[in-house]
Amino acid sequence: MTDVVRIDLHVHSLHSPDSRLALDEIAGRLPYVGLKGFAITDHNTVAAHRDLPALRERFPGLLFVPGVEASTQEGHLLVYGIAEAPPPHRPIAETLSWVETRGGVPVLAHPFRWAHGVGSRIAKTARVAALESVNGHASAVSNAKAELAAAQRHLGTTGGSDVHEIADVGRAFTEFTPGIDSVEGLLEAIRRGRTAGRGNSLRWPGRVRWGIRTGALRIARGFRSV
Repeated sequence: MTDVVRIDLHVHSLHSPDSRLALDEIAGRLPYVGLKGFAITDHNTVAAHRDLPALRERFPGLLFVPGVEASTQEGHLLVYGIAEAPPPHRPIAETLSWVETRGGVPVLAHPFRWAHGVGSRIAKTARVAALESVNGHASAVSNAKAELAAAQRHLGTTGGSDVHEIADVGRAFTEFTPGIDSVEGLLEAIRRGRTAGRGNSLRWPGRVRWGIRTGALRIARGFRSV
């Protein structure tokens, strides 16, 4: 269907320690990959949110969702629709309660990926709106496990490229039903499980390259995790 709304729900800008991308650079790429918008999900910061009003003025036909990728003790959590970042490195149950009190929409990021995934037990029990079933930097196996876990729990699924480089934009995305034309509509669709993750997993050569890049960046950070 050509009128399905496709949004990349996992994007990192220069406010993340492992990305150097400007928001307008990412937005300018969207029409070339068939996307109508993205969610900005920097690691443990909402600093990029202040640039979203100007971005919306420059790209009036696109949708930009305020979000964050929060680091919890068990793994990473995507949160949409909040104005501040959760306190980092807390137990995920505590973080989810924090998000709930502020009206945020929580989604488990790459739950079965070996790096920063929460793992099977939490993926099958955490109080979240959806599971990220297609992460552009996760293997086909780990993405398939997330898809199955979401189906077993009758949850929606999301897709996100996990963008850190411009070439990654559009590798994975979330499909929304036709007619959604606002950020509020996107958030409500995620809450109601009316989304589907789509796109490409990372194959073996890409995983090797990504592992080397990630390792080099971690060394540069003094082995501090994100």
